[in-house]
Amino acid sequence: MTPYQHQISRLIQIMARLRDPESGSEWDLAQNFTTIAPYTIEEAYEVADAIERSDMAELKDELGDLLLQVVFHARMAEESGHFAFEDVAASISDKMETRHPHIFGGEGGTMGETRWEALKAAEREQKGATSALDGVANALPALMRAQKLQKRAARTGFDWPDPSGPEAKIIEEIEELATASSQTEQFEEAGDFLFAAVNLVRAYGIDAEEALRAANRKFERRFRAMEDIAGEDFPNLSLDQQEELWQRVKRSKKAS
Repeated sequence: MTPYQHQISRLIQIMARLRDPESGSEWDLAQNFTTIAPYTIEEAYEVADAIERSDMAELKDELGDLLLQVVFHARMAEESGHFAFEDVAASISDKMETRHPHIFGGEGGTMGETRWEALKAAEREQKGATSALDGVANALPALMRAQKLQKRAARTGFDWPDPSGPEAKIIEEIEELATASSQTEQFEEAGDFLFAAVNLVRAYGIDAEEALRAANRKFERRFRAMEDIAGEDFPNLSLDQQEELWQRVKRSKKAS
């Protein structure tokens, strides 16, 4: 047994011990797919956070936490008679070989976007897909899911030819939000506005999720800098004074 095999086997055995009905952990035994799913999502984000901070030691730990989630789900599935960890590994191995016929299938050539999407579309069809939108996970962050839905629709030709279309749509949605007569209408129009904003960003070839994450980081840096300058008095400043601080921080960041 190789070191890789030994450690994987060790982790699988640890999870089996934790889920043992007689001697296992009460907390682990009480979990199911639904209760564990939020932890799985959280661990994926923590992996992304470690990568963003270029913290390799933290990345190693977070990847371990994410792997534990896979083992946890696989163990629960095995207990229910559905599948086991080795089936999960076999499934992704089969998928990767199928999706790379130029490497594993001897077909040669390169894997361009068109070829890649054709292979994925064939997979969805084999699973019984009836719509171009099938397979876009409901649990994705809303911004990311909007972008994926729009990309799928665009492959069928349902897309604006240039940014002027989504620009006009945003103006339309802003007006509809401003004139909405109830909170229910405002809620709906707010969603339409955000969806249109994603469409415009996508028209410029920009990833909306990454762009917003960058904007969040920028806002946080600038706001914290304002707090550092003003100290404990910051909440007591007038809006004009806070705006003056904001512009001051903004100018200093550009200068640096």
